[in-house]
Amino acid sequence: MDYLYHIFAPYRVCPLGAHVDHQHGLVTGFAINKGIDLWFNIREDGLVKLSSRTFEGDVEFHVNTPTQVREHHWGDYARGAKYALRKRFELVKGIEGVIQGSLPVGGLSSSAAVLIAYVMAFAKANDITLKPFEVVKIASEAEREYIGLNNGLLDQACIALGKKDELLFLDCDTNEYRHIKFGSANASLSKQGGLEGLFEIGIFFSGLTRSLVNSDYNLRVFECKTAAWNMLAYMDQPLKTFDKTFLRDIPKTTFEKTRIAMPARFARRAEHFYSEYRRVRQGVTAWETGNLKLFGKLSFDSCESSIHNYECGSSELIAIYEIMRQLPGVYGGRFSGAGFKGACIALVDPAYKESIEKTLTERYLEQFPEYEKTFQVFWVRPDDGARFEDK
Repeated sequence: MDYLYHIFAPYRVCPLGAHVDHQHGLVTGFAINKGIDLWFNIREDGLVKLSSRTFEGDVEFHVNTPTQVREHHWGDYARGAKYALRKRFELVKGIEGVIQGSLPVGGLSSSAAVLIAYVMAFAKANDITLKPFEVVKIASEAEREYIGLNNGLLDQACIALGKKDELLFLDCDTNEYRHIKFGSANASLSKQGGLEGLFEIGIFFSGLTRSLVNSDYNLRVFECKTAAWNMLAYMDQPLKTFDKTFLRDIPKTTFEKTRIAMPARFARRAEHFYSEYRRVRQGVTAWETGNLKLFGKLSFDSCESSIHNYECGSSELIAIYEIMRQLPGVYGGRFSGAGFKGACIALVDPAYKESIEKTLTERYLEQFPEYEKTFQVFWVRPDDGARFEDK
């Protein structure tokens, strides 16, 4: 079948700002040049008919009927996008199409990319004009309320707002964001143009897949909120409902006064939030001044805190991280996504790509030979955000 419309929704990477968007923290990120492709035509009868080149089975439902409970099938993401849009708009027209992912990797927010593609497609079919940040909020709401993942806005923002040659810096409390050119505070660096040649992004897939809904992701969100409640209670401050409680609303000075009184696991979660807030601030300054070495070091430090304070990461991911930290040409890196199984990312000097891939593969498979057939290395670059492509 010939399709009239084609949406590309990129995957994303987050070098700094790990596990803090759901607590209204500060984050950074890039869209990358691999992602989700959705080809589709508009249906006047309101039917949605989808197939996938990645997963088995077909999906069919009517765009104007209420969405029922999840079916635990890849079609849930289309239903979730419909659910969130129908809260705001009347949907009359459906779509018929096929979807495909370009990397078989966990940790790059493929679910958010899929949701954004569907939101954009349903909006196009029904003549709904959405600003990029409206797409971000609708897709995030679909993932929280329908899919069941208590996420923040990081993934959707990187995917919808990314720019090829700039770092996205987002405040998840105010939703204010900036696109920052590398070395923008240094006139000679900022005149050099884009990021191509400066670094490439290595994606090191452990071979172990994961699902965030079935991981400890939601548990960590609740632990962060519990830490915030502990601090408010110890300071005899009014408590808010759990859904409106965020670490961002509590000063670090309060944490320093109360950390000794709360259970250690909650103190560690809060320590990660406050230290990551500082690292993102430092990282943005490093990026603006053209200091890629410092930016990379802060990304490594972020991963250390993810391991020891946030306590995520499988033995496989930790092994990849420890290997790549020792390799020449790796500026920095961390677990990708939530850090439960999945992949690691690294900012890499392109001149060292081949040696990094060879050495890391050898050392990793020495420790985990059972992943010889599933361990993979990919090289990607920053790219623009989700968009309609010319036919």
